[in-house]
Amino acid sequence: MIPFNKPYLTGKETQYIEEAVKSGKISGNGVFTKKCQDFFETNYNIKKALLTTSCTDALEMAAILINIQEGDEVIMPSYTFVSTANAFVLRGAKIVFADSMPNHPNIDASKIEALITSKTKAIVPVHYAGVACEMDSIMDLAKKHNLFVIEDAAQAIDSYFTGKDGKKKALGSIGHLAAFSFHETKNIIAGEGGLLAINDEQFINRAEIIWEKGTNRSSFFRGEVDKYGWVDIGSSFLPSEIIAAFLWAQLENLEKIQTKRKEIWNDYFSKLNDWAKKNNISLPELPTYATNNAHMFYLICKNLEQRSQLIEKLKSNNILAVFHYISLHKSPFYHDKHDGRELRETDNFTDTLVRLPLFYELNPESIIETLIN
Repeated sequence: MIPFNKPYLTGKETQYIEEAVKSGKISGNGVFTKKCQDFFETNYNIKKALLTTSCTDALEMAAILINIQEGDEVIMPSYTFVSTANAFVLRGAKIVFADSMPNHPNIDASKIEALITSKTKAIVPVHYAGVACEMDSIMDLAKKHNLFVIEDAAQAIDSYFTGKDGKKKALGSIGHLAAFSFHETKNIIAGEGGLLAINDEQFINRAEIIWEKGTNRSSFFRGEVDKYGWVDIGSSFLPSEIIAAFLWAQLENLEKIQTKRKEIWNDYFSKLNDWAKKNNISLPELPTYATNNAHMFYLICKNLEQRSQLIEKLKSNNILAVFHYISLHKSPFYHDKHDGRELRETDNFTDTLVRLPLFYELNPESIIETLIN
């Protein structure tokens, strides 16, 4: 069986974990934590990066930082993972779902302004498959209406947006805050793990406090205060040095990993193009303002029946392909809370999108041959 995903190990993970253990500092915020955080700040122009135990935790930190209260409204796509919404629901927010673009699962930026009310506090664009949302429009709306933007960049490491000013910006460095994931299904992994990117300096000091369970412990270890105590709300968002050590082995090999993933993605795209056209199947579209980090290769089938047949055909040939999100506005938990608006494009992707295997050690030839024959 060809699995949908297989974690790639660089060979240095266990060595660095052993170094972390022998250092006597394994509870977090040690040498490897700092290496990982510095990597994001240096390479992606992020003002402050904080490792977290998951992308979910990074999003929850963001919700606390912008002071989400009962009754606040947060606009986000419905075609996303539940963590995007949960982080704000936990603080009492009402989620206002926006539809996807017709040709891409990303949020349709042109549909956002009509959803803004006096209660709206934030917009949460999700860079689906590591492809940038139209961030110029989103940031302009945020500025116009005095809103926060929190990028869900779970899938978007090493991907970029080129704005109308011609400047290329790393995803996760544009919004006021952003969240990354290092789950084992991502390009760069730590088993579980995440990172909060802070691009608005007003949040930096408080973020460290929330990160350290609501204490000013980080300031204490830097010698800025003579003792530390409970000064705000917070939780145990800081991961251990063992997770950070694993992650550092991956980040050191980012270019190598990305190069190989892009080769596989390009192989799929070039060799499936004619077959897809003949079968009325769409391949991924890349907007002119976005780069491709090869997080995911997906197909858009013409209907649910075709998708089911395609998944079954692959399965019968020992290839595991999977569909993705169920529209959150139709979920058992939230459908009664949704305002009833039809989100046609979102529902279409729910019924027709299928993801093909994509991981470092994959040879896609047998998958391609199975599909086109």
